[in-house]
Amino acid sequence: MSSRGKRELHAHGDEELCEAGMGLYARALREGSVRGDDGKAAPCLLDLGLLRPDMDDEKHLVPTAPAVALPRLLRAFDERIAEERRREAQLADTFESLMRIDGPNTAPAEPTGITVLNGLDRINTAITEAMANASTELLTVQPGGARPLEALAIALPRDQALLDRGCRMRTLYQHTTRHALPVVAHYERLRGAVEVRTLDEITERLVVVDRTVAFIPAKPDRTIALELRHPALVAYFVTTFDRLWGLATPMYPEAVHRPSHNGITPRQHAIAALLVEGHTDAVIAGRLGMSVRTTRVHIAKLAETLGSENRAQLGYLIGRSGILESRDREP
Repeated sequence: MSSRGKRELHAHGDEELCEAGMGLYARALREGSVRGDDGKAAPCLLDLGLLRPDMDDEKHLVPTAPAVALPRLLRAFDERIAEERRREAQLADTFESLMRIDGPNTAPAEPTGITVLNGLDRINTAITEAMANASTELLTVQPGGARPLEALAIALPRDQALLDRGCRMRTLYQHTTRHALPVVAHYERLRGAVEVRTLDEITERLVVVDRTVAFIPAKPDRTIALELRHPALVAYFVTTFDRLWGLATPMYPEAVHRPSHNGITPRQHAIAALLVEGHTDAVIAGRLGMSVRTTRVHIAKLAETLGSENRAQLGYLIGRSGILESRDREP
């Protein structure tokens, strides 16, 4: 095979060693030298200076000590990195004046229909402005159980103004909200076309106005949100809301009491399903919008009803009892 063919067979990066090269270099270190013809099988060794001609025997190649070769190769890396940084600085200097030009095509483009809202004040202002222009409907998902009194105080005049214009308002909460008197009182004050339903588990917070603009959180602490006006995205969120709405239980204006089955309440059914999946008390509490303490009280009552003495046995008894299947058959 020609020298060119050998190089193509072992083609790789300039600073890389192929398997054949590693083997030959290791053998040269152990034996002190290798034949010159052997070096043709790994030309990378010669390129990197790991093998060099033997001054006393031109038919052999001797290795460069690793302790000598490595610092030299690293210096080559450092020199290239320094050169790249010089080029980076040069490009930055070149474009600095160009970026100051105020023209129709100089501003960075944002994704169509998506605006990032940074900070609670800006988020609330954007939602308030969208609701002020609403003419047909407001859809909201409010996870986490009871809402703070301050949030309800801000929402009350905003919601009332929307209802006064004849808009329909539908809100999804978690079941724990049924015991939150401030939330119940909030909707009693509105006395308008308000519908509230609850589920054990719902999505993150969602606000959809007139099916044209949606707001969703972009961080867990909700200090950053996305304002979405892309028709396909808004339609997707509306469909998701409608499907959850169909599964939810009415709370207001007509409250519905969900009956227990075989001594097990609907809340305990929801907890049982998450227990079988292996979730911790903290995870179950977070997903159902209740405190860890309340969750453990429900788990204790569930264990008492099923006659369980420990957590492992409780999971077994839940599966054996068939309560999850009966829950799935509820209308």
